Order: sequence, then structure tokens, then C-alpha cells
Amino acid sequence: MRIAVFSTKSYDQEYFENYNKNYDFDFFYFENSLNRHSANLARGFDAVCVFVNDIVDEATIKILAQQEVKLIALRCAGFNNVDLKTAKKYGVRIVRVPAYSPEAVAEHALALILTLNRKTHKAYNRVREGNFSLKNLMGFNIHKKTVGVIGTGQIGQAFCRVVSGFDCEIVAYDIQQNDQLKDLGVRYLSLEALFKESDIISLHCPLNQYTRHIINADSISLMKSGVMIINTSRGALINTADVIEGLKLRKVGYLGIDVYEQEENVFFEDLSESIIEDDMLLKLLSFPNVLITSHQAFFTKEAMDEITTTTLSNISAFQNNEVLINEVS
Repeated sequence: MRIAVFSTKSYDQEYFENYNKNYDFDFFYFENSLNRHSANLARGFDAVCVFVNDIVDEATIKILAQQEVKLIALRCAGFNNVDLKTAKKYGVRIVRVPAYSPEAVAEHALALILTLNRKTHKAYNRVREGNFSLKNLMGFNIHKKTVGVIGTGQIGQAFCRVVSGFDCEIVAYDIQQNDQLKDLGVRYLSLEALFKESDIISLHCPLNQYTRHIINADSISLMKSGVMIINTSRGALINTADVIEGLKLRKVGYLGIDVYEQEENVFFEDLSESIIEDDMLLKLLSFPNVLITSHQAFFTKEAMDEITTTTLSNISAFQNNEVLINEVS
């Protein structure tokens, strides 16, 4: 079976080649992202493998279908970048990796909280320059603060368990409440009440029509002054323009993001010798109380093992006409 892997980085190829010894698929790796302009590269392949920032829209799927591509294998959990209706229309099957080390993302969210709060990234740079001053490095105790968790799927659950070690008051919002988290002491609230009560808000929900820009001018207006907002889920959960205004007004005291609305043209790339033309990203980078990482929350050895093995298992099941347990429909 011939598979075109798009948005390939060196670590993707390394993991696929290592685990492919058990399958013997014929992989071809493209650094290009998949979209309507690059879809012709999939000519002659049985399947394509894509990542979070590949654009698998109607136009792209039509081209893939014309080239007799029958399977799109997502090596990620989210599928908001895929036009499922068009895929069904053209008989293209979609599979994903529904869960891979939720602890990896949860722990990164905690790392953003601790780094933003105690300013360890700034202290590190100061000490290396011989500056041992504590000026402007003051943080706050997370102990007993109220942490709001939006989305209590596997990652949200893992985050609740991790942050419970700080003896915080944990409140949550989800359309489906989790009894195990209730037993842990998590209180489920309305979204409005969560915004009002939380000192720290961490986003762990999927991106869909109901959650797009869930953080916006209206929701920010409900929050405590100086609130910390953390996003390790999907960039478009936050209205970037509105959060920038919130930062300017000091309503948002801290912002930690591992994802960004327009990240597909920036994240995963080395732009150190380039001019970044994204004005909103440049504004965010100018704030001393904003911390940005480049979609690395998932990036642990355990998560890469799970992503790779599940993706290969999904492709194998399709090849052998088995039930696709991770199919998106």
C-alpha cells in the first residue's frame, strides 16, 4: 500500500520508518502541507497521512478522490480541518488517533502556567547574563486558587488530576459531566459562572461551531481582572484580536498558548532568518506576560509512539477490510 505523508518533519519519518518494519507499507514523505494546491502530489497513492494544519477541504478532497485516494489517515485527534461531508460524498474514509498520551498535553498546560506565573524563562535568561536580581519576577501561589477547565475529555481529565496536586479549587464546564472528576472534587458550573470564578482558565475542548472563539470580548468581560488564560487545544478557541485588547486593558493578566489561529503558516517552521508578517502574532510576542510555544504540547516520546502505532494500525485495518474503530464519520 502506497501512502503519501504530508507536513513531514524528521521525527515523523523516523517514527514511521521504525514502526513500519512490522507492516512494510510504502511511505513517501512530503514536507509540503496538504491543500488544494498540493493535492496533486498524491497521484498514484492509495492513502494520504496528514496533520493538524493540513487543509483537507472540499476542493482538496475532490482532487484526492479523482486520483483514487481512498483513505485519509489523520495522525492527530482533531478533525476540524477535514470536510467530512465531502469525504463521505466521494467515498473517502477518514481515520484518526483519538487519544495519545493526554498526560503530555496536560503537563504542558501546567508548564505554561508555572512558567508564566513564576517567570522562570526570564530568570533563566537573566542568570545566564549574570543578573541575579529578583525585580519583576514576583509570582503568586497557585495553592487554593480557582482553576477553570473548559472541556473534560481525556486531556481535560488528565489536567484536572495534575492540577489537583496544588490543592486548587477546580471548576469545569462540559456538555457531558464526568462522575470520576466529581469524586475528585471538581465542580461543574455554567460557562458564565466558570468565567466569573476562575483565576486560571485552561482550554481542553475540541474546535467546532459551538466552541470557536469561546474566548472573546464578551467572555473576557466576565472574567476576573488579571485572569490567566491557557490554550493547548486549538487556536481558534480564542479570538486573537479580543484577547490582545484584553491584555492591553490589563483584564487578561497572563496568556499562555501552544496553539494559534493562524499557526499553519508559522508553527513547526524555523523562521529565525525570516520576517514574520503576521501582525497579531507580533503583537502577542511583544507582551511580557504572554508565553507562546509552537504546538509542542503533544511532543513526548510516549505520545509519538502512540500516534505512530495507532496511525499504522488504522491504515492496516483499512488495507485488510477490517472494522475501522477510529473512523470519523
